[in-house]
Amino acid sequence: MAKILERRKAILLRNKGKTYSEIRGIIKVSKSTLSLWLKFYPLSTRQLQRVNKNKYRAIEKFRLTMRKKREKRLDQYYQAQQKRLLPFSRKELLIAGLLLYWGEGNKASSHTISLNNNDPGVLKFALYWLLKGLLIPKSKIKIYLHLYKDMDIEKEITYWSKMLDISKANFIKPYIKESSRSEIDQKGFGHGTCGVTVHDTKIKETILMGIKGISDYYGKKIADI
Repeated sequence: MAKILERRKAILLRNKGKTYSEIRGIIKVSKSTLSLWLKFYPLSTRQLQRVNKNKYRAIEKFRLTMRKKREKRLDQYYQAQQKRLLPFSRKELLIAGLLLYWGEGNKASSHTISLNNNDPGVLKFALYWLLKGLLIPKSKIKIYLHLYKDMDIEKEITYWSKMLDISKANFIKPYIKESSRSEIDQKGFGHGTCGVTVHDTKIKETILMGIKGISDYYGKKIADI
């Protein structure tokens, strides 16, 4: 809990325009930890102007320059990978979905297909896989949310409905956790956890056997390497 409070305080100080050195003078934390906490919180041009010492101003400008270079580099990788990988064929989509389900999906139930995450991107892909890869009608897909007691339920249903482009009629009663969102200090919990689920024994067995087939095939290939 102490680290969570320190992180919150560090971000608050950074948003007020404090340099790394100033923050470390207030919070006793290592430079590497502070860099991890604040990597998405650069100083604005106005905030840089208040930094008195040229040395500290140069350091902050260097961090900003390096961040911009990294963003440019990542955008180049993004464009190249999109061109290289997309669009998927139906077979590729099926395989990608099976691998996602292998890691994130419910394998215990024999008839329920379900996958939970707090990342809208993951849920969008999972939903697309169900609709276009497994050809499951949208009307059969149910959406359920795990929310915190201090969250606006209707607001979060509206958020996920828009994110997934799916009707509110597909949502079932959410599960409300006794803890509060304010007690969670990790990126990604702003809208709770969303799950997509379908009840279909035949399709679930097909998914599980597809995963097993991939596992067995490449498990044997290890010996040939």
